[in-house]
Amino acid sequence: MDFLLTAILQGLCFAGIALGIYISMKIFNIPDITTDGSYTLGAVVSAVLFTHGLKFYYILPIVIAAGALAGALTGWIHTKLKVNALLAGILVMTALYSINLTIMGRSNLPLRDYSTVFTRLRFLPDPNQNALLFALLFVAVLTLIIGYLLKTDFGIAMRATGSSETMIRALGVDTDRMKIIGLAIANALTATSGYLITQLQSFADINMGIGIVIVGLGSVIIGETLIHWFNINTVWKSLFTVLFGAVLFQLVLAFTLSIGVNANLLKLVTAVFVLLIVSLPRLTSKTA
Repeated sequence: MDFLLTAILQGLCFAGIALGIYISMKIFNIPDITTDGSYTLGAVVSAVLFTHGLKFYYILPIVIAAGALAGALTGWIHTKLKVNALLAGILVMTALYSINLTIMGRSNLPLRDYSTVFTRLRFLPDPNQNALLFALLFVAVLTLIIGYLLKTDFGIAMRATGSSETMIRALGVDTDRMKIIGLAIANALTATSGYLITQLQSFADINMGIGIVIVGLGSVIIGETLIHWFNINTVWKSLFTVLFGAVLFQLVLAFTLSIGVNANLLKLVTAVFVLLIVSLPRLTSKTA
């Protein structure tokens, strides 16, 4: 049961990544690899500020601003310098590795001697249940904010930019600005996952972001598959299916480890699982 609770908790902490990739890939159709760097950036900034005595409620807005800056830089390189979006994300991600290492000053920074949001906010006596409740509340607030944003006129313009850029530009919308802001929001969300995970596992590591984009992508793909199966066409339901995908993704990985699969093969299992999810809609359509 402990592994189940841990998997759900970790899935909730990765909700920011899932929502960020949903915005970048499903709304703007931009494959943003900045995720690997901005996730680590959120973790590194959180860890360093904790060691300097800042409280978690002061650290969160700084983490959000740092992630947004990274995403905006990718958007600016893509839109203003006309660099391919994938390459722009790779360039920023590569630069962030050095930036993160410089900020942290070392490859790994432990936080076991510092009070984090999971230890300071006490709702329930059991530490694991308390962490789960806080993560649920945090993700719920985050989802409500993003859902409300996507329903506003600005959010509709964002969605229209990804669906029909030529049409929305003809209506006078600055699509370059929309992409920059959209990627800033996506990477700010990703950085919040780094903020949560660092406090959950009580350390930050320079390599923790390597391949993390596959976690968000797998979550979005699971959510998209459910959206197609159940004909979901509302923003709120789409966001919640993506969040469910993030939790389910971690549950599958936890189950894989619980049955005795070598931890060295976890990345391979992750890749195979994502491949199955991607292929599932096509396989089911062929058998239908």
